[in-house]
Amino acid sequence: MAYTAKDYTKLIGMEGFSDTLLNNHFTLYQGYVTNTNKVADILAAMLKEGKTAAPEYAELKRRFGFEFDGMRLHEYYFGNLDGKTPLDKAGALAKKLAAAFGSYEAWEQDFRATGAMRGIGWVVLYQDDVTGALFNQWINEHEVGHLAGCRPVLVMDVFEHAFMIDYGLKRADYIAAFFKNIDWKAVESRIK
Repeated sequence: MAYTAKDYTKLIGMEGFSDTLLNNHFTLYQGYVTNTNKVADILAAMLKEGKTAAPEYAELKRRFGFEFDGMRLHEYYFGNLDGKTPLDKAGALAKKLAAAFGSYEAWEQDFRATGAMRGIGWVVLYQDDVTGALFNQWINEHEVGHLAGCRPVLVMDVFEHAFMIDYGLKRADYIAAFFKNIDWKAVESRIK
């Protein structure tokens, strides 16, 4: 089954994100989709040819996680942007954040602090499918650091490509722009 890149051009013109930054980011995302399909096709061919004991097969199996997660994390990220409505402080998500962190403000402080950490990666607000608990988690490379059995609720890209063109080294300014553009309806729809 081939994956198709989704169209996120509706984000063009979003406050705090230049068209150049967004178009570059879309191109990078499309590369993950292309590479996910390429790696899947090569793995299928190797399986059919009985080449599963080859070191190349093992390396491609590992690489598939990187490409697939790069594709999917970008879809979550773009999908939770372009919001025009603030979080409903009386809604289910706000109540769950307050219950998990003591208050919405404490959750936001933790999410922003996680995003401001040195390094490249992602910040993901996860919900544990078993307990419903919420966690802000740092993800290094796309395939490293995910919480098993948890669903991504809010995803923020903190690789340099997500902000350097517009913000240089001012990651906190990028995080502020990100928060101004969260689509809280999309985020709340991901809550179980």
